[in-house]
Amino acid sequence: MASVPEVCAFLLTPTPDEWLAQAPAHRDTLLIDHANCEKKAAGTALSLLYRYVDRPELLDMLSRLAREELLHFEQVMKHMRRLGVAYVHISPSSYAAGMRKGVSTNEPWRLVDTLIVGAVVEARSCERFYRLTEVFDGELGEFYQRLLSSEARHFQDYLRLAERYAPEPIDDRVQRVLALDAQLVHEPAQELRFHSGPLCLDS
Repeated sequence: MASVPEVCAFLLTPTPDEWLAQAPAHRDTLLIDHANCEKKAAGTALSLLYRYVDRPELLDMLSRLAREELLHFEQVMKHMRRLGVAYVHISPSSYAAGMRKGVSTNEPWRLVDTLIVGAVVEARSCERFYRLTEVFDGELGEFYQRLLSSEARHFQDYLRLAERYAPEPIDDRVQRVLALDAQLVHEPAQELRFHSGPLCLDS
């Protein structure tokens, strides 16, 4: 399994220090957005399970991943209840939609690109969990520390399957998605979200 330093090195850029400095003041919102992200990750896995029923290895991995993402959702909810954070509706960041730009509409590249996006998103999540352990202490900091290994494994699983189902090397496609991630995590945001860039100074 990839180590956390290897996952962080895979990304083109670290989380901006400004985002990390703003995180403690927006803890409640980040927890809500984290819960939403875990649900979306499980939903993406289930959607692929229904779409690609003829790939046993893909089905096995995605089934395990969906269960694990839902378990993480439950764990985030547990911390929210412990901290008195109400689960209210918040708007999503533009990160997920931005990461899907350029995904092919034709197979097999539609599947391969979707898996690459999944790999990069999981890598970024792992890196953000790691950075949040610097500013969240106690039970919440320990929680994010425990999540690191699963996110690193999800990253590796997605990337391995992308390589398996691609008809040719995917290095250029991976670099394109990594460049999107690097752009999006540095773009000034109107509202802080788990995968967003730092807040605008006038926000």
